[in-house]
Amino acid sequence: MSGAGTGTPIRVGIAGLGRAGWHLHARTLAALPGDYRVVAVHDPVAGRMAEAVAEFGCVSHPDYADLVAAADVDVVVVTSPSATHADLAVRALEHGKHVIVEKPFATSLAEGDRMIAAAQRAGRILFAAQNQRYSLLFRTVRDVVSSGKLGKLLEVKTHWHAFRRRWDWQTIPELGGGALNNDGSHAVDHVLTLVGAAVPPEVFCRLRATPLSAGGAEDHVKIVLAWDELVADIELTNACAYPQPKWLVLGESGTLVAEGDVVRWRYLDPAALPPRTATAAPAEGRAYDTEELPWVDEETSVAGDAYADSHVRMYTELAPALRGTAPVPIPLAEIRRQLVVLDQCRAALTETPIAEDVR
Repeated sequence: MSGAGTGTPIRVGIAGLGRAGWHLHARTLAALPGDYRVVAVHDPVAGRMAEAVAEFGCVSHPDYADLVAAADVDVVVVTSPSATHADLAVRALEHGKHVIVEKPFATSLAEGDRMIAAAQRAGRILFAAQNQRYSLLFRTVRDVVSSGKLGKLLEVKTHWHAFRRRWDWQTIPELGGGALNNDGSHAVDHVLTLVGAAVPPEVFCRLRATPLSAGGAEDHVKIVLAWDELVADIELTNACAYPQPKWLVLGESGTLVAEGDVVRWRYLDPAALPPRTATAAPAEGRAYDTEELPWVDEETSVAGDAYADSHVRMYTELAPALRGTAPVPIPLAEIRRQLVVLDQCRAALTETPIAEDVR
C-alpha cells in the first residue's frame, strides 16, 4: 500500500468526528504512532475539524470528495451516522482507499452487499470495526467455550441491559438509529462468533420503541436464534433497572456466568461420573436419585479493561493486514452472516417475510 510500508505509519482519513470518531478512532489511532497517523479529517461541524487539526496536525476537508481523493490517504475510517455508512464506504473504495466502517457495518443486507461488491471491484480491504470482539470479557467467554470445559452447548444468553433516556441521533430511525443497529450489531456478532454458526439459525425477533428514547427508534429488542440443538437468547433494552448477567452459557458439562467484571464457570468431567441407568423401581426412602457432583470452579476478573482498549487491540491486529503481510482479522463473510440475521429481525417491524439469502 502506498505510503504504508513496514515501519511506516498507515495514513488515515477520518469521516465523522462525533463520539465514536473522536474518542474511539481518532484518539486510538493517534496513540499508535508506530502503525498509524491521522492525516486528514472530514466533518460537517467546522469546529470539530479545527480541533482535530490542532490535536493531530492533520488537514481538514469540508467536502468528503476531497478526503477520498487525497493522494496521502491510505485508509478512510467511516464513523458518520449509520445510514450514511454504505454511500461513504463505496465512494472511498471507488477512489482506491481501504475502508474501516464503524458499527453497524450497514443498515441492511442489500447495503452490505453493495459495499462488499465495491471492495471486491477495487481490490481493497473493507473492514467492519467490531471492536467488541476484542474486549477481554468476550475473549474470556469465547476461550472458556472453546476449551470444551462446558461440553456441548445447550443455550447462550446475553443481556445488554440499561435503564436510560436518550434523545441523540441514534434514537432516530432515518439516521440508522435504534438498539438493533447500535447494540444488536455487537450482540448478534458475538453469538454467531461464539457458536461457530456455519448453519443459519431460525430467527425470532420483537422490537419496541418506548418513551425512554425520544426519536422513535426501537430501544427494547428480543432476539431468539435457534439451531437444531442450540438456542441463543439476546436481549437489548433501555428499560431494565435491574441488569441481568451479561452472559449465561449453559453446556452439558457446566455453566458460565459473566456479571460486571467477573467471569465464573463451573464444570465437571463426565468421565469421572459413575455410570447410571434409569430405573422405574421405587426409590429407596422415597427420595430422588441424586448425588454430589465433583464440580471444578474457576473465575477471572477483567477489571480495568476500558471500552477504548478494545479499539487499541483491534487496530493493532488490523495493521499487518493493511500492510499486506497478514489476513484481515474479521472476514466479510462473517459480517454478512450477521447482516442476514439483522435483516430478518428488521422484518419484525413490517411483518414482511425475508427470504433466506446466505452465501
